[in-house]
Amino acid sequence: MDINSILNGVKCDSCGKMHECSIKYIYIENGACKHLSELCMDFKSILLVADENTFGACGDRVVSTLGSKQYKSVIFSGKSVVIPNEDAIERVRGELEGVDLIIGIGSGVMQDLCKYVAHFAGIPYMVVATAPSMDGYASSGAAMILKGMKETVPATLPYAILADTEVLKNAPMDMIKAGYGDIIGKYSALNDWELSRVVNNEYFCQYIYDVTYDMILKTLNTAKGLIKRDENSVKILTEALMIVGIMMSFAASSRPASGGEHHLSHFFEITGIINNEEYFPHGIDVVYSTVITSKIREIILKNDFPAKSFSMDRDTYENKMSEVYSVIAGECIKLQDRIGNYTRDRLPIYKEKEEEIRDILAKMPSPEKIKEMLMLAKIDYNEFYRLYGKDKINTAVHYAKDLKDRYTVLWMYYDLFGVNYEIDQ
Repeated sequence: MDINSILNGVKCDSCGKMHECSIKYIYIENGACKHLSELCMDFKSILLVADENTFGACGDRVVSTLGSKQYKSVIFSGKSVVIPNEDAIERVRGELEGVDLIIGIGSGVMQDLCKYVAHFAGIPYMVVATAPSMDGYASSGAAMILKGMKETVPATLPYAILADTEVLKNAPMDMIKAGYGDIIGKYSALNDWELSRVVNNEYFCQYIYDVTYDMILKTLNTAKGLIKRDENSVKILTEALMIVGIMMSFAASSRPASGGEHHLSHFFEITGIINNEEYFPHGIDVVYSTVITSKIREIILKNDFPAKSFSMDRDTYENKMSEVYSVIAGECIKLQDRIGNYTRDRLPIYKEKEEEIRDILAKMPSPEKIKEMLMLAKIDYNEFYRLYGKDKINTAVHYAKDLKDRYTVLWMYYDLFGVNYEIDQ
């Protein structure tokens, strides 16, 4: 699929909507930064936002292309992971006076940060990608950590995205693998979307589903080339990540690309930040967690639905949330109280729609198949258990759902079996 063919929007025969995307230009090519000169022609004062590593990857290319344009910059330290929280937001906001364009140089965090600040400041922004590591470049959501919670905030789409394949192929290998993993995780996200269509009558678009699924298949064919840093393979992966981002914009949510596997990855990130513990790059956690959600679906398929939904008493729930989430436990509890997930009995709909639900769950590739996909890109599943351990992974399975307001297979697993099953390696 040609990305630029869908930038002007698609009249969807599947759901009847006009899917729109306000991104004007996407360049994925060797030397993509050369387009900046023309793209920035009508802007007077530019703010560059990067960290030391991403600026080192292609900051010189950006600056040289800007020529005599007036610019200033915010460069975060590259010695530790930048957290897109209130402190980072204020640091960027503090440099906005007189600025009429933001250019974010980097991948996930830098782009989310620029997207968020630009949206609330009413300033256009552009993206200069430095790694094919995630699908958020072309999405309308900014993944932020606000009040300690991982939150996807609706935000403005970039005016333009420039992805220089020469820069991307030289990104850290973990980030290339993370992009591959993020795409493989769509197996789980799409399955959750179908599940919620049946259980909650949630909006669903077959066109968006099919395009996203096609991106999974295209990405699988790049695995061996990615390990060799083959430039064309990196380009195909980057295109897949961009197109999935556009599909999120078409859906007006991250639903096509983010389900229970992302909630598990968010658990490891958030608890890692809270407890000052190591965690994997986002896409690596996503693909490891995709194996786990596949195991969860297998457990559901192998067991009869119970006569009664599982229920946890309030005191036990609050104590467990405090134990798991510490300083953000109250925010998680408030979120779930507002949604009412713990007071909703979904068992009647599970039983009524059981055959259809089981058919959907059975579409998910097996844990063994997902592990084979990991091996293609030399992603070692054993590293997942070595870093987190069985207990932490099972805690994530039981409580990652509380971080978000989205229904996924994690809620079905809880409704049917509570916290009685454990996931084996």
